[in-house]
Amino acid sequence: MTGNTRAWLLFMGWLATGACYVLTLLTVLTIGIYILPITVAATIALATRRDTRQGMPGLLSGASLPLFLLAYLNRHGPGTYCTTSASGGDSCTEGLLNPWVLLAVGLLVLSTGPALLLTMRRRPANSPAHTPSP
Repeated sequence: MTGNTRAWLLFMGWLATGACYVLTLLTVLTIGIYILPITVAATIALATRRDTRQGMPGLLSGASLPLFLLAYLNRHGPGTYCTTSASGGDSCTEGLLNPWVLLAVGLLVLSTGPALLLTMRRRPANSPAHTPSP
């Protein structure tokens, strides 16, 4: 496996782990406690791999996936959204957020991870930031 492929696979693994951490935090009072052991196991599995540091920006990008879910769930917002059923009943959902703001923040957070990964890959790992002059 080439170094570039390995970096992107590690990135995707950390992306999924980051999304699970955010999902655990958001749902801590319901299903979060059941997601946490899976997330910790994934963290241990990824952290014990060779060169795992190059995929770490995926944690940041993983935080964007719950934002995309929230944008989808609020797709009829902002405000109140009402539907009418065939039997004549009405159903309204109030307090929907603006999905475009959630989508924009999600895209910003998602794009930050690959940008960091590419920046880290361009910089040589064992060279100092600057070399002192003799």
